[in-house]
Amino acid sequence: MQLFLTRTQIGSLCAICAAFLFSTKAIFIKQAYALSPQVDATVLMALRMSCALPFFLLIAWFSRKSYAGLHLKDWALLILAGLLGYYFASWLDFKGLMYISASLERIILFLYPTLTVIATSFIYRQRLTLQSLCAIALSYGGTVIVMLQEQSNAPHESSFWLGASLVFASAVAFASYLLMTPKLIVKFGSWHYNGLALSIACIGTLVHFALAVPEPLQLLRQLPLSVWGYGAALGFFVTVLPTILMMQSIVRLGAAQSAMIASIGPILTILLAVAFLDEHLNMIQWMGCILNILGVLMITLSKKKLSTH
Repeated sequence: MQLFLTRTQIGSLCAICAAFLFSTKAIFIKQAYALSPQVDATVLMALRMSCALPFFLLIAWFSRKSYAGLHLKDWALLILAGLLGYYFASWLDFKGLMYISASLERIILFLYPTLTVIATSFIYRQRLTLQSLCAIALSYGGTVIVMLQEQSNAPHESSFWLGASLVFASAVAFASYLLMTPKLIVKFGSWHYNGLALSIACIGTLVHFALAVPEPLQLLRQLPLSVWGYGAALGFFVTVLPTILMMQSIVRLGAAQSAMIASIGPILTILLAVAFLDEHLNMIQWMGCILNILGVLMITLSKKKLSTH
């Protein structure tokens, strides 16, 4: 009987756990919005990041190393990446969830790998392969199917399209962050980079909250304790813990393999939304969801083949 897990098994388990925890994000957000009319994207983001900040500061501190060879440009890019990837992209996502379902949010957000491929082809002036074009067509075709089905039942069409647009903008922002990440990881190291970038995002979120809310401290005192609970859950269980688990998975399996396992995320979110938010997808929407995931998996596989050549 095998008593110890292999390196690959530990990496796979970390990726699955990370995917599950990330999948609970939209569920917690939707439930928090329902608790109090005072809770919006800015308030909930502030609660989330204030709970996460101490952990990321500790990660940045304990993973620190010599900064010899780093230039002002590197630090500027680090600040931009942190603000873009986990402040601006997250705020857009939280805002979009005020208008659309958790299921649709996860499907739209899952388009970010296709966006990185499209952006890379433009930046490096490379033609997209037939496999990539088919993958993109599947992903966006499936997403459109789900969107049109939900839009037909939406009580306010303008709010629906606003929410969908905000979440897609979030996917674009996060894809831009991912394009900046590889070079910065080489310069700062993966643990230190993540600790610094996410600490910057937390600080940016709290500054936004302080400037956007007229009396922030008074508002925080008025919030129900359950909202604080959701904020803490979003900070630790949906931000800090899955980030650490995904990094552990990448160390053991590589980025491509970890991303493939994480592709179960949209399915998990939909199942959780059905269980806890009383959301329902019809057969056409499930078909669209499957097409979206297949397209993203094709993109991920094509990246893996390119990285081995």
